[in-house]
Amino acid sequence: MKKVILSVKNVDKSIGQKQLLHQISLDVYEGEIFGLLGPNGSGKTTLIRSILGLVKIDSGLITINQHSVHREFEKAISHAGAIVENPEFYPFMTGYQNLSHFAHMHGGISKKRIDDVVSLVHMGNAIHDKVETYSLGMRQRLGIAQAILHKPKLLILDEPTNGLDPSGIRELRTYLRELCEKENVSVIIASHLLKEVEELCTRAAIIRRGQIAAVNEIGKQKDELLKVGFELSEGKRAMQILKPQYSAVIHNNGISLLIKKEEIPKINQILVQGKIDVYSIQPFYKSLEDSFIELTEEMFHDEIN
Repeated sequence: MKKVILSVKNVDKSIGQKQLLHQISLDVYEGEIFGLLGPNGSGKTTLIRSILGLVKIDSGLITINQHSVHREFEKAISHAGAIVENPEFYPFMTGYQNLSHFAHMHGGISKKRIDDVVSLVHMGNAIHDKVETYSLGMRQRLGIAQAILHKPKLLILDEPTNGLDPSGIRELRTYLRELCEKENVSVIIASHLLKEVEELCTRAAIIRRGQIAAVNEIGKQKDELLKVGFELSEGKRAMQILKPQYSAVIHNNGISLLIKKEEIPKINQILVQGKIDVYSIQPFYKSLEDSFIELTEEMFHDEIN
């Protein structure tokens, strides 16, 4: 059974008459990278700040590694690291000096641990350069190194790919995956870059008007029906061959069916044996981006009406 590192249960937060969060519930498991998606004003930032104890919730429960954020703040937050805004460092000091300074202030962090996190985020010899010479991507690496120095169970990154070039984004993916694998840390990535979330995360939640509108498991298709299109030489005859076992809808260039993924080879075999040429087969999965766009379009139309 997977261990729950972050638990958010029935969380509400209002300011005056405006409800920012409504009955928010979600779990983040040990070692997973979890995406948090939401348009501006959806409640995403409020949720992040609530998890970190920066915003006091009205009701509900948030725990990090089984410690309540609002009743056992110090214990809970000792298991968390975060970059909510741009990380701040002393620009006249080297990256290594900045980490050493933080380690001294925190206490209980060895020189070996500093060396280990520098290796984890692939900083190399640049760790001994002054921070004022760092690119945005290098500052991001240093920020993550600082956030994980104390071996947190949970790491929260708010828009970590902002300003990074494609190479920097690819490198971020690499060392975050290594971090999860080697340290078994859970990572929450709050981002508006949907494709990046799909590339990096195992699951993602979409927040709409302060509520969890959907939680998608990424990269794994469930044992459920999906729409599959077959481009064929003879659509009408294909429908007759597949009856009564399968019900198909005819299109100009073939047919479409609602079937399980595992049935695709069988249907292809039936069609070929029936002397029907199969030119292409296209499963239509609903991506995380599809879900996000649908939900944000609903919000836009609701606001107009």
